[in-house]
Amino acid sequence: MSVGITMSSQPVAVTTTSPQMLSIARKQRLQDVFFHRVTQLFSLLVLVALLGIIVSLFINALPVFQKFGARFLWYVEWDIINEEFGAAIAIVGTLASASIALLLAVPLAFGVALFLTETCPTWLRRPLGTAIELLAAVPSIIYGMFGLFVFAPLFADYFQVPVQKLLGGMPLVGFLFGGSTNGFGILAAGIVLAFMVLPFVAAVMRDVFEIVPPILRESAYGLGCTTWEVVRYVVLPYTQKGVIGGVMLGLGRALGETMAVTFVIGNANRMPTSLFSPGTSIASTLANEFGEAADFHISALFALGFLLFVITFFVLAIAKWMIIRAEKAKGL
Repeated sequence: MSVGITMSSQPVAVTTTSPQMLSIARKQRLQDVFFHRVTQLFSLLVLVALLGIIVSLFINALPVFQKFGARFLWYVEWDIINEEFGAAIAIVGTLASASIALLLAVPLAFGVALFLTETCPTWLRRPLGTAIELLAAVPSIIYGMFGLFVFAPLFADYFQVPVQKLLGGMPLVGFLFGGSTNGFGILAAGIVLAFMVLPFVAAVMRDVFEIVPPILRESAYGLGCTTWEVVRYVVLPYTQKGVIGGVMLGLGRALGETMAVTFVIGNANRMPTSLFSPGTSIASTLANEFGEAADFHISALFALGFLLFVITFFVLAIAKWMIIRAEKAKGL
C-alpha cells in the first residue's frame, strides 16, 4: 500500500494589506505631492520675479526706445538739459573695465586656486583659504574707498606718470597711455574691480579643483607626470565646467558692480580715448543720477538698466554655449 503525497511547486502569494499600511502609503503620497508642489511654486516664484523685472524695466524704458530706437545703443550724447541720451559711453566703460578686471583677475585666481589645492603646505591651506573667503565678503564700497584714498594716489605717482613718459610717445600704442595722470580712469577701475573679483573666482576654482578624485591625481603622478602636467591633463579637463562657471561669475559681478567703480572711474560722460581717460559705466551712471532724475531722464536710466540686464544675459548664454561646445568636443 503506497501513500502518495503531492505538493504544489507553485509559490503561494500571500498579501496582507492592513488598514494601517494603507494609511501610511496614503500619507506618504500626500507628502510627496505637497513637496513637489511647494518646490514647483518656489521655482515659479523665481521665474515670475525675473519676468517682472524684465517687463518693468522695459515698460519704464519704452519712451526712450520709442524716441531713439536702436540709435540709443551707439549714440554718444548724454545731455540731461536737452533730453538727448545715448548708451554708447556707458556700455564702452562697462565692457572695458570688466574686461580689464577679468584679464588681471583670472590668471591670479587660477594660480591661487592651484597653489591651495596642489602645492600649498597643509598648515597654510586652511588659513589662506579662509582669508580668500573673507576677502570675498568685503563690501564693494570698501574696495571703492581703498581705490579712492589709497590706490589712486599710488597708481598716479608710480604707474601712470612713468608709463606715460616711457610709452606715451611711441607709435601704435602711445595713444593708450595718454590723458591725465590723476589716478582715475578706465584702467584704475579695472584694477580695483580685479581686486574685488579675484576672491570670488579663486574661491570657486579652489572648490572645483578639490572635487577631482585623488585616485586620478595619484595615477598621473604614478605615471611620472609633473605637477603642471597633472593640472593640464587631469585637473583642468575634469573641472572645465566649474572653471568656466567661476570665470563667468566673476564677469557677471564685474559688469554689475557699482560703488567700487564709481569711486575711481572718473564719472565723465565722454568716450574714453585711452586707458587713463576718465569714463563711466552703466552701474555708476545709475548710482550717480537716479537721485536727481525726473521724467524722461528716469526713462533713460531705466533703459540703461535694461541694457545691463541684456548684456548680463548674453554673458551667461555665451558661458552655457562654451560648456556645451566643450562637452561636444569630448564626445559627451
